[in-house]
Amino acid sequence: MNKVVKDAYEAIRGIESGMTVMFGGFGLCGIPENCLKALAESNVDRLTCISNNAGIDNFGLGVLLRKHQMKTMIASYVGENKEFERQLLSGELEVILMPQGTLAERIRAGGAGIPAFFVPAGYGTEVQEGKEVRKFNGKMYIMELGLTADFSIVKAKYGDTRGNLIYNKTANNFNHPIATAGRITIAEVEELVPYGELDPNHVHTPGIFIQRIFQGTDYEKRIEFLTTRS
Repeated sequence: MNKVVKDAYEAIRGIESGMTVMFGGFGLCGIPENCLKALAESNVDRLTCISNNAGIDNFGLGVLLRKHQMKTMIASYVGENKEFERQLLSGELEVILMPQGTLAERIRAGGAGIPAFFVPAGYGTEVQEGKEVRKFNGKMYIMELGLTADFSIVKAKYGDTRGNLIYNKTANNFNHPIATAGRITIAEVEELVPYGELDPNHVHTPGIFIQRIFQGTDYEKRIEFLTTRS
């Protein structure tokens, strides 16, 4: 199977309106910039997006928000996006928030084929509403479901032609579990090398999880907050 595609536009082929899509990254660190741009230039809308957060107004997932391409956002933090806040308060966007650890485990479970699990986080709060509750060893837990997606899109520092990926330090973040939880997973990489050039001991995501891969361009790698001394 040839996994290498020309660019982001070819990589996102098959993503249709109404689908569920997971996006790797944490804030603006390790996000698939090229694929987000390609999606923003497409006519796809009514997406259910699963990601750690919603980016900022004009970058990251914020580019999809600006064009009203999202129907639902499943995340753990959304505090840096004014357009997100506006759409939420106006009722234009459905938002499902949860503790960050719960989100990470729901994605990991989905990728591992685990349909549900129990966690204590959220018990007795709005997070619990509508969920099964059980007691284990004298402590109350709520049931959470594993998450999967029609497409997962991740970004890595290095990748080879068979889809093996190496992330850049903490840019590993949500990228690896999200890579495992998509029916089709797209990887954009800063450097695409022939199979065999990556040290297998350093590979974070094995190529078996990746269906499409390409070498991206023009990465901005923006910083959300820059603080300097006077």
